[in-house]
Amino acid sequence: MNIQLKRTFSLIEIILGLCAMAFALYLDFTGSESSYRGILLVAGLILAVAGLFILPVKKHRAIVNILFLLPVLLTFFFTVLNPFIQGIFLSMTDWNGIKFTKFTGIENYITMFRSGDYIYSFLITFLFTILNMISVNITAFVLALLCTSKVRGKNFYRASFFLPNLIGGIVLGYVWQFIFNKVFTAAIAGSQSMLTDPNLALLAILIVSTWQYAGYIMMIYVTGLQGVPRDIMEASNVDGANWWVTLRKIKIPMIANTFTVCLFLTLVNSFKQFDLNFAITNGAPSRILQGKAILSTEFMALNIYKTAIAKNEYALGQTKAVVFFIVLAVVSLTQVSINKKKEVEL
Repeated sequence: MNIQLKRTFSLIEIILGLCAMAFALYLDFTGSESSYRGILLVAGLILAVAGLFILPVKKHRAIVNILFLLPVLLTFFFTVLNPFIQGIFLSMTDWNGIKFTKFTGIENYITMFRSGDYIYSFLITFLFTILNMISVNITAFVLALLCTSKVRGKNFYRASFFLPNLIGGIVLGYVWQFIFNKVFTAAIAGSQSMLTDPNLALLAILIVSTWQYAGYIMMIYVTGLQGVPRDIMEASNVDGANWWVTLRKIKIPMIANTFTVCLFLTLVNSFKQFDLNFAITNGAPSRILQGKAILSTEFMALNIYKTAIAKNEYALGQTKAVVFFIVLAVVSLTQVSINKKKEVEL
């Protein structure tokens, strides 16, 4: 086929496809109940893609690469980007979970930052994240060293340490709530449950979170430690390096990228902590701050959930969720950037 004719045919296909998609979207946004609008959208998309695929241009290969990426890009757009953009818009309205009647601007953001319980949940989430990252990673790394040593039954230990991660957070939380409230208080006569003290309740969540997540992180550390070249380890033994020197000078620097991954996963998981927080304490007990009772262990995810679901303030809950996402993204990217620089230094 003549190139000029092929180009013309491709452009017609693309234009017809885009027109069909635009018309299908128009029908959808105007509330049309036409049954063919979905078929029209898909047919338009296929037509546009086919036109791009056969379009004879110099960067044809780049277009083909993009077309192969299109399913992933569309999925990302419809499941992540589009809800996020809609969420930002709804955070500036009086949305009640079904509809909105007016645009409120940044009023919800002002209300959120003036809310004492939100500021407290923000700070307590940061504190828990730092403590949990330290606790989980130290525990996991020690367990990984044990499971990669010459100790007998190390495969059994690996399975045992990983097992808590297979149990759902809600189930695990209620089991540990029973242990804290009934078992520990019965075992230690005259003692009170840790969950009745604001500081000890946070410690209780930290213990359970470490117990649940350390096994998972341990497996990543185990993979990293097993990837250290054996000839380097043998050379260090020949040179007389002891266990501590080998660990500090060889193993830790060579698995620096593993630390980056583990710290990132722990940070994100800690920041998004919800199920254990909900099941173990549900935010309780209360703490008096500036004459006002505030739930002492209510993390940000739980605070957002209660704002939207329990208090029926969906717009405010959405506002908190938007800020939560931005803070989590900034903190995560900062952590990865710092760790990448540390990898080079090590």
